[in-house]
Amino acid sequence: MTQLLQTQTQTQTPSLYEQDILLWVEDTVAKLKAGDFQNLDLENLIEEVESVGRSDRKELLNRLIVLFEHLLKRLYVKSPDDYNGWERTIRTQRNCLGVLIEGAPSLQIQWQEKCDRAWMVALKTVRKEYKNVTFPHQWPYSLELESLLDRDFWD
Repeated sequence: MTQLLQTQTQTQTPSLYEQDILLWVEDTVAKLKAGDFQNLDLENLIEEVESVGRSDRKELLNRLIVLFEHLLKRLYVKSPDDYNGWERTIRTQRNCLGVLIEGAPSLQIQWQEKCDRAWMVALKTVRKEYKNVTFPHQWPYSLELESLLDRDFWD
């Protein structure tokens, strides 16, 4: 009976992971550094490590979408008053993409796939926003990383 009550109490008490994620991370790092692998919360550790990869891939896609949207606007929408703002957004997305790729070079493996997907989403968005503007069906320039991050296509 006492063991049953202890088990119930333990299952009702939220884990450190559920109580305070930052404290859980600090505790996990301390255990890893100390080689205390037996006391690691492996289930949540695996989940968090997997989420880092998903997060980076999602950020890559989202930043590419914004980049393509603003490149399309800058290249095809005749609105000189908006050029500066679009160019600032393009620079920001390029800088953030560069930092992201620098921190996770393996994202380059997915570059083409993410560019293709981002292009389709961006194209759909700008076509809805600018119904009277003709946009190309395909990106007319190189999709190479260096080109997308450095080239001012409107010069």
